[in-house]
Amino acid sequence: MKTEITQKLSSLLMRFIFWRERTIKERYFILIVSFMVGVATALAATLLKELVHFLQHQVTNAAIERNYLLLIFPPIGIFVTAMIVRYVVRDDISHGVTKILIAISQRKSRIKPHNMWSSILSSSITIGLGGSVGAESPIVLTGAAIESNLGRLFRLEQRNLMLLIGCGAAGAIAGIFKAPITGLVFVVEVLLLDLTLTSVLPLLTASVTSASLAYIMTGSKAMFSFYQSDPFVSSRIPYAILLGIFCGLIALYFSKIMFFLERRLKHIKLYGYRFLVSAIILSILIILFPPLYGEGYNTINALLSGQYPSVLDGSFFSSWSDSYWAVFGFLALILFFKVFASVATNSGGGCGGLFAPTLFVGALSGFVFSYVLNYFSFVKEYLPQKNFTLMGMAGMMSAVMHAPLTGVFLIAELTGGYNLFLPFMLVSLSSYLTIRIFMPHSIYSLRLAEQGKLVTHQKDKAVLTLMNLNSVIETEFKLVSPEMSLGDVVQVIGNSRRNVFPVVDSNNHLQGIVLLDNIRNIMFRPDLYDRLHVNKFMVSPPGKIVSTMTMDVIMQLFDETKAWNLPLVDENGCYLGFVSKSKIFNTYREVLSQLSQGD
Repeated sequence: MKTEITQKLSSLLMRFIFWRERTIKERYFILIVSFMVGVATALAATLLKELVHFLQHQVTNAAIERNYLLLIFPPIGIFVTAMIVRYVVRDDISHGVTKILIAISQRKSRIKPHNMWSSILSSSITIGLGGSVGAESPIVLTGAAIESNLGRLFRLEQRNLMLLIGCGAAGAIAGIFKAPITGLVFVVEVLLLDLTLTSVLPLLTASVTSASLAYIMTGSKAMFSFYQSDPFVSSRIPYAILLGIFCGLIALYFSKIMFFLERRLKHIKLYGYRFLVSAIILSILIILFPPLYGEGYNTINALLSGQYPSVLDGSFFSSWSDSYWAVFGFLALILFFKVFASVATNSGGGCGGLFAPTLFVGALSGFVFSYVLNYFSFVKEYLPQKNFTLMGMAGMMSAVMHAPLTGVFLIAELTGGYNLFLPFMLVSLSSYLTIRIFMPHSIYSLRLAEQGKLVTHQKDKAVLTLMNLNSVIETEFKLVSPEMSLGDVVQVIGNSRRNVFPVVDSNNHLQGIVLLDNIRNIMFRPDLYDRLHVNKFMVSPPGKIVSTMTMDVIMQLFDETKAWNLPLVDENGCYLGFVSKSKIFNTYREVLSQLSQGD
């Protein structure tokens, strides 16, 4: 019965695809699919937020009379998430944005179907029960997965799948933040997709549709309540630049410590021990610093509303909430330890992203910066703390994600602080330039950049990254062994169309090469056929390509050796074939043509 239903559905789908190809041009169909994904991502974002709020409400009610439950629920959420991932999903769903970059860099643009729901379920449990991470990266992965699988369902071409993944991510950002411009800019800056006449309309369609539907379902209220009572004046420009430098350094600390802690915790192979260590770290931090519980958005709202002493409520510092140094010390320690709580949540088995932690750290950075300067008399002008809180959020987003425009537009759309565009830009630019000195890649793209698999806006590098080494390997070269005589080699030459012959031993290890030009003067002397052997006239190749090299490194090797053909070996030195410049150039033109279609 199920087989018959499946066959009927497949038949209907194929009929629809054939009808669409005949009646609807592809560029218009892309817009239709983008609209569909805009609707789907808005619904997914709303569902995720509602699940998180529902669980948070239940946990809060249960912990009213038993505060110790706030220490137990986060590890429970992490453990339940880990069990779902391990035994139900059976796949790694962490680092959502990095997974999208991987899908794009591999040219497959394919994201597994389970990512359309698994990230929502897992992250809602992790965050709803108090995990110190955010819901934004999981929903971005969800949106990209929806678009990727819709595109594959409708048999769209590979070049369009990459665009559709961007549409899904843009719709997800626009839906969860109610920020359509941020969704578009995020795709360009973070996912590194080119903004062209062909891509801008689908991206805008997905973003605007998702944001509009989010407004309809959840109201027009901004995520963070902000009223600008102090307009920005030009005399504060130097302080905005200094705040950007401060945010860049904090972002550097955040990124470096995150990678260090992740590696350390990953070395604990046994999951039970790793979960125990992560749970202990998270619970201790929440005991000492209650604002580290959950996303931290309540803390941001408290800072924006001027109620910063309330941040100390429930902590050991609460009795000193009137003390300047107690407030400063408490907030500085939270700023320092937030990355520990976030890494412990994800490394222990939880599922969440870095958007919320980045906004949280940025808000604290901006507030602490202005709070300290306002205390000292050498600052002639009062710095509005809530304005600098927002500016710190923009600066931290720009630095951590290497996306200055995303930082500017996200904070403006989140809070309605459009009158602060200039200080947002100043802080974002200075923080971005600061971290670029120390980290050339963002927290999302660093792993791919280290592997040489990162697609960038630079066409040459992007094409080389998208090229697959397997597509340029040539294997029709005739093999010879070191013990073969000159007469045997002449017979091999007679059956070959190449003028290069790899020399391999009995274990297929490359020993050298025989060049036709080098033996042309002796190959017509029969008296030497039995006297000379390959090991006497073979030469070393000008260079060797190892199968683990990236295409960028391979092209550098060709430039250095001035060779036209180079042998390819694996990590053990076994011969795999040859790579030629002509084959690379032909493949380069093909990939460049696909990448540039619609530019």
